[in-house]
Amino acid sequence: MGDVRLLRTPDDRFTDLPDFSYDPRYVELADPHGGRIRVGYVEAGPADGPVVLLLHGEPSWSFLYRKMLPVLAAAGLRAIAPDLVGFGRSDKPGTVADHSYARHVEWMRGFAFDALDLRNVTLVGQDWGGLIGLRLVAAEPSRFSRVVASNTGLPTGDVDMPAVWHSFREAIQKAQVLDVGRSVQAGCRSALTPEVRAAYDAPFPNEMYKAGPRAMPGLVPYRPDDPASEANRAAWQTLTELEIPFLVAFSDGDPITGGMAPVLQSSMKGAQGLEHPVIAGAGHFLQEDKGEELADHVARFVRG
Repeated sequence: MGDVRLLRTPDDRFTDLPDFSYDPRYVELADPHGGRIRVGYVEAGPADGPVVLLLHGEPSWSFLYRKMLPVLAAAGLRAIAPDLVGFGRSDKPGTVADHSYARHVEWMRGFAFDALDLRNVTLVGQDWGGLIGLRLVAAEPSRFSRVVASNTGLPTGDVDMPAVWHSFREAIQKAQVLDVGRSVQAGCRSALTPEVRAAYDAPFPNEMYKAGPRAMPGLVPYRPDDPASEANRAAWQTLTELEIPFLVAFSDGDPITGGMAPVLQSSMKGAQGLEHPVIAGAGHFLQEDKGEELADHVARFVRG
């Protein structure tokens, strides 16, 4: 594919973010396709606390976890929320073709394992955060002590995605101007303030920066012969057999992933015998609607 053209959002786009005063941190990944890629992240809580890795999805960024970070930190946990490549403060490959499911898994693997060498990790994955994070658990289970799956799954294309998801995919791909703040609002039950919507728009000064959000819906394996289907089938098989405690913490109002909750609960060996919470009154972005409540469940799960 040759060299990837990387864009970097100017720092001044991230001033005055509501309730998100965490200092940005960065790691540099050696990317086989594009030289070096910078990944941004924030961290809260004691540096020696049990690690909780908070992975966001489409089209959000670590700002999505701002209601959860203080709760986890207060519980003595080291909460780490990176920005996926193409999102937040992370570098942004300039074209949709620069993005693939396999690359996103590799970028987050490089971040969590190579750069930070995280161990005894509790994964919290929502939306693409689960699609990527569950692949990491399957690849290196010895690094993980727990999994929390929230409004997510590991699609293989063997079961069709719901109609609402197909509509979303087409809308994103056809949009002349991609309104990221509006897209996040559409996945929430609560009304976002103008300041919060602006914070979701902040990583993307103009359309040139939005290859990541534009690419992601098309990377979900929704046909059995998708490039990522085989890897996801293999990962699913591994995950079902792991003894790692696996908490399913979905909201009661996500038309896109809701059907996955019972499948995960019945399929994962690590999910058996656990009480799986349902977060009431929350939409797809349950971190936004009921972040403190989800964080309480995560903290109790880790502290067990």
